[in-house]
Amino acid sequence: MATDPEFPTDRPSQSSDEPVPPEEYSESEKIDYDVTPPKTDYKSLFKHFGPGILLMMTGVGTSHIITIPTAGGRFAWALLWAIPLAYAFKWYGFRMAYRFTYATGKSIMDAMNATKRKWALWYVLLVFGVQMLIGQAGRLIAAAAVLYFAFTTPGFVDLPMWVYATGIGGISVGIILSGKYRLVEWVVKIIMVVVVIAFVLVYFVNPPPADAYVNFFVIDVPPEAWLVFAASIGLLPTGIDVSLQASEWGLAKKKGLPRLRRRLEQEGAAKDIDKFNGSTDVSDFTVDYDQLSDRTREYCYRWFRIGVRDFDFSNVVSLILAIIIMSLSVVWMYPSDVEGEAAIGEIAAIFTESVGSWMMALFLLGAFGITFSTQFNYFDGRPRVISAACRNLFPRVSKWSGVENSPDGASRVWYSELNIWRISMMLSFVGAVAIIAGVPEPVFVVLVASALAAVIAPIIFFFNFWFCLKAIPEDSEFYPAQWEIYFTWISLIVFTFLIILSLLAMFDLIGWIIPNA
Repeated sequence: MATDPEFPTDRPSQSSDEPVPPEEYSESEKIDYDVTPPKTDYKSLFKHFGPGILLMMTGVGTSHIITIPTAGGRFAWALLWAIPLAYAFKWYGFRMAYRFTYATGKSIMDAMNATKRKWALWYVLLVFGVQMLIGQAGRLIAAAAVLYFAFTTPGFVDLPMWVYATGIGGISVGIILSGKYRLVEWVVKIIMVVVVIAFVLVYFVNPPPADAYVNFFVIDVPPEAWLVFAASIGLLPTGIDVSLQASEWGLAKKKGLPRLRRRLEQEGAAKDIDKFNGSTDVSDFTVDYDQLSDRTREYCYRWFRIGVRDFDFSNVVSLILAIIIMSLSVVWMYPSDVEGEAAIGEIAAIFTESVGSWMMALFLLGAFGITFSTQFNYFDGRPRVISAACRNLFPRVSKWSGVENSPDGASRVWYSELNIWRISMMLSFVGAVAIIAGVPEPVFVVLVASALAAVIAPIIFFFNFWFCLKAIPEDSEFYPAQWEIYFTWISLIVFTFLIILSLLAMFDLIGWIIPNA
């Protein structure tokens, strides 16, 4: 079989930038010659956090700034119970994606090679390709709405929403492609901390009565609230589909087993998986932890724990913030339609009416920081999943795989994973702006994007869980505890039922199951 002259003949590994161990080292020494277990004190943990915070920042901009105020402003406390429900029964759907990545050194997208004829990868490629445009539009329009309000209300300039979306999206794509996001990331994180503190302080200005929280236990969905309910289930804390992005981010972080996987394959502690010759089984992703030295095993386990705690911490912060914003929306906004291009102004009134007009600038700064971060991470993450699907489906793409660590010359090969990532990003940018120009109402676009995210969620939830059960040795510290397995099965069943309700609601068919709904 002839070799494509464009293909690199000696494909560098993802860890090719690491030092090479001396030849005289034994096999175990070659694995852990430069391995040092990370510190896990609180200060070090925060320093190590990354993919979990990215996941939270991908959801907060639309779910917390648009979806939750819409629920509180339109329906008061009626949907309060749905917030902890969405978090609780999606928790392990996300968590299992982190578990798999840090326990095997591979991503969920890689594991989908084990499905018959790779149907899961085709499914993700098709559905994500379509949903990417609406999902990006839903996140981009939230950031555009903040700038629209900031410049239109005072009479500075009267530009349509899509113009702001074009500017924000263009800047975001430019920063991502130039690789200069680290400074922006730190600024956005600082802004997010400021706005979280602001929401907490405003909450205590006029806290709701304690008996209002009895609605945590009162299940009620007003007939006209089903689309908002579907959005809440779909986008709190964010869509389950974003777990695929988080898994790819964990892989790109190159810590723990994602860093060592290639070494383990070379030394026989893990299988070198051939995705295109013969069938792939989930068990092929298993790592033989017994071949690892105590130091290497501890190194891998600590990064595994850091990855899981990263998600847990970020999810708890997101949940607390969601409840606070829901409370503020009921106290300061209800009753309100919260719709159209002026929606951000109604939400900003929470601050101006409770504290004073001087808080408006703080809110707009924080809201823009959060919404900018959300659409920014989506611009990077969703095309990353599309390109990951292609590297697992097409041999030619696989030979040019890698976004951060692509082989020399990859940028000149149009079908390299790097360029597929770039092309997908540009398509999502153009498509999102076109959708915003056609439907310039941020609340409607966000709600539809949220509901569509729910369509594919149960399948991704199942794969995240199933791959962990089949690829991680049961007698290892990486395997989920028995109670986690039971709770995850229950969560999957409940979550799937809620998704079915949401989809029926979207098509006005909920009355088939719930009379008078």
